[in-house]
Amino acid sequence: MSTRNTRCMVQNSAGGRAFALDPFARLERFLILGADGPTYYAAQRTLALENAACVTTCLALDGARTVKTIADVSNAGRAPKNDAALFALAMACGAPADAMRRAALNALPRVCRTGTHLFQFAETVGRFRRWGRGLRRAVAAWYLDLGTDALVRQVLKYGQRQGWSHRDVLRLSHAAPRTPAQQAVFRWLTAKEITATDAGLEALSEACRAFEALRARSVTEAEVIASVRRHKFTHEMLPTEWKRSPAVWAALLEDMPLTAMLRGLAQMTSVGLLTPGSEAAAFVGRKLTDAAALGRARIHPLAVLSALRVYRSGRGLAGKLTWTSERGLCDALERCFDLSFRAITPSGKRHLLALDVSGSMSCGEVGGSPGLTPAMASAAMAMATLRVERHCELMGFSHQLVDLPIRREHTLTQVMKIVQDVPMGATDCALPMLEAARTGRAVDVFVVYTDNETWFGKVHPHLALRQYREKTGIAAKLAVVGLTATQFTIADPDDPGSLDFVGFDAAAPAVMADFARAR
Repeated sequence: MSTRNTRCMVQNSAGGRAFALDPFARLERFLILGADGPTYYAAQRTLALENAACVTTCLALDGARTVKTIADVSNAGRAPKNDAALFALAMACGAPADAMRRAALNALPRVCRTGTHLFQFAETVGRFRRWGRGLRRAVAAWYLDLGTDALVRQVLKYGQRQGWSHRDVLRLSHAAPRTPAQQAVFRWLTAKEITATDAGLEALSEACRAFEALRARSVTEAEVIASVRRHKFTHEMLPTEWKRSPAVWAALLEDMPLTAMLRGLAQMTSVGLLTPGSEAAAFVGRKLTDAAALGRARIHPLAVLSALRVYRSGRGLAGKLTWTSERGLCDALERCFDLSFRAITPSGKRHLLALDVSGSMSCGEVGGSPGLTPAMASAAMAMATLRVERHCELMGFSHQLVDLPIRREHTLTQVMKIVQDVPMGATDCALPMLEAARTGRAVDVFVVYTDNETWFGKVHPHLALRQYREKTGIAAKLAVVGLTATQFTIADPDDPGSLDFVGFDAAAPAVMADFARAR
């Protein structure tokens, strides 16, 4: 091992040696993967503190770049959840430099795109700063810069979350309405009590008045359906008792956003709307496999994978809801998963996909999805490449090579089951390169899906790659896909043929193909 590489390597959480990830690469990993689950070697609190320190480091190195990265990752839909971006933006809003705080506050609309995001930001930002003039102005602008229709939709759909309401945020921000319509909505939101007969409702939009009318006990199913169709109401805007009606769900389905459709599959099946051969099921199947619509809606692959796992199981993760999954919709979700990644142009290169199935990959969860371990998630993600690249082989490794009988035609459920049933062991990330060298495999690109907690074996992965190149004469590349938000990587940062990727970045498989093609 060279002196230079020895010097820049650090001890990872497993006690092995790895490279310290570049601060901005680590920031992206945190923004996409978050830190809401522990790893085998690091507790959740430790991960959270480490990633908070990473945000602080990046802000100190280049505040403008940090804020831009936060906003870009969030706005492009590269992360399955927006929580990490909201947390990082709140930290940036409390930075010591005025210019940095202004940049963060200016980015607020790009990161807080819904009322729920705004409430979460409001809850978090108080840890890092007071509600001074700049913060009040930025939050007020979030409301004031919305058009009337968009404002009404936000306040009706996201009434309150996490103990916060629009009334709370408006009072903190001191937002002064610019138009009579805004004044009517703000008064409606901040009044202590208001009813459908209140004179103040006269100035409100028809949608707001209809929203209030739905809460009247005398409303009929036909009136609810009429309001849904006329005002494009979503299920969040309806009283709970109407969410047991198949007819109401049928009306909601007509203009239902794709994200809501994914989340509502179980409920719509449970109430009897989505049945085998039904027109509604066929409609949902078409929507879930519309590549253009998925791109516009920024549907994240992890959201699809989570929806598939839960829907196929026939039982909710919490509560008593049960259903019998519709096979056609399970097939549509499989296709939806592939389509939710950015379009991949095959590189034509010879790939070896190596899945880390060591014990550490069986702990924790990816992207806050309960029950989805890094090992299971990596197998699902690898399928995006396996189904596209013609020359592609797949293997599993821990302290030894593990047979993974995974084929292109397997369903995601089958793939995750295969990985879940593999006996776990220690971690030796050098095995894919060592085995390829031993057997004379011709490989252009090694893709290693791992948590980077390698510690077993006598040869470090970056040296195994170098040895493979020397033995075969192939300028092989190494793509390391990190599945947890740690600070470590097995990729040598000084090797232009090695590159880090973030697991379940919606753009990762397409960028990996570009990396494979590049000379």
